[in-house]
Amino acid sequence: MTTGCKTTTIFLTILCGLLLTILGLTQKWPAYAWPILTVLLVTVPAAAFKIAAVRRGSFPVDVEEHRTAPPVERREHHVIRVALPSYWADYDFLFSATVRWYPLEAPGDDPLLNPAGLAVEAVLNRARAITEEREPGRPTLVQHELSGALSRMRPDPTGHLQAMAEDITLVLREHDQERLDRLAQVRKDKAVWEHQRKYEQSKREYLSEDVLKDTGSAVVWWLAKNDDHVEKTVADIGLLAQLTSAANDTDVPERLRDLTPRPHGEPPSPDLLQGQPAPLEPQPTAADHFEAFLNSMGLTDGDVRRTMLAKQIADVITTQDQHETAEDLLRRFGPPASLTPHDGEPPAPAEDTVNKTPAI
Repeated sequence: MTTGCKTTTIFLTILCGLLLTILGLTQKWPAYAWPILTVLLVTVPAAAFKIAAVRRGSFPVDVEEHRTAPPVERREHHVIRVALPSYWADYDFLFSATVRWYPLEAPGDDPLLNPAGLAVEAVLNRARAITEEREPGRPTLVQHELSGALSRMRPDPTGHLQAMAEDITLVLREHDQERLDRLAQVRKDKAVWEHQRKYEQSKREYLSEDVLKDTGSAVVWWLAKNDDHVEKTVADIGLLAQLTSAANDTDVPERLRDLTPRPHGEPPSPDLLQGQPAPLEPQPTAADHFEAFLNSMGLTDGDVRRTMLAKQIADVITTQDQHETAEDLLRRFGPPASLTPHDGEPPAPAEDTVNKTPAI
């Protein structure tokens, strides 16, 4: 019986005695009733205490020892910015955490004088096994992984204690993080540059090996670009023949020379009109054909589009080892020194050339 139960029993006994005394006085009980009432008030509580003790029985010795055993004492130690290796050499993680442990009954008689050092060593070994397999680019993700792996109590290799870690933070040194950010930006820029280079290379191959392979291919391409406008395509055959010849560094075929415009818009020779043989004249070069093409398209001297087209054609024929022709085009149609853009300034954008020059 607990102390509360004993107190309640005594209180009820006194209360019942008072009530019975008042009842006896009012009812004028005989004198022999009072000794009986006294005996009952004493024996009933004593009998109740005896019965409660018999029901409870003796308390087990092992349980008593367990109740009186001292509680397990837990300890903790803080570690701050401990360098742990990553998967990349010379890029270390900085590890901070609260290490907690409790001692075990270790076999043998060797005393444990520095349990904090042993617990920290066990936690750092567990953390290092994870960090040395992770790249340093995502320290926050590795931090959450360590929080899960180190959240369980595990025994150290000596068996003296069990240790865990909480409040874990994992960062990189500031200069290492900045260096990784720059490397990531360089990789992104390199990927963009590679795509641009492959795009330009593919466009040059498409022009040189498909569109401008010969006059027939250029005519078919130009017909598709002009939505099957046959009349316009027929009218531009001469220009396409000149463009194809300039791209391949060859002369315009004899059968198409009558369709090509004369350089600078010159009329045919009078000797040709009279059917008389004309004196031999120097054969026009690829640059002459290209200039005639530009003039026929309305791109006069001083128009920046002449320079842009010349640069594109020079790039195309350079892939076919026509370096001299490419240099001739750049020397003849390149921008004058006074119009060369200053360093760091982009050239002026070209005007819209829709329905004037073939779209590339």
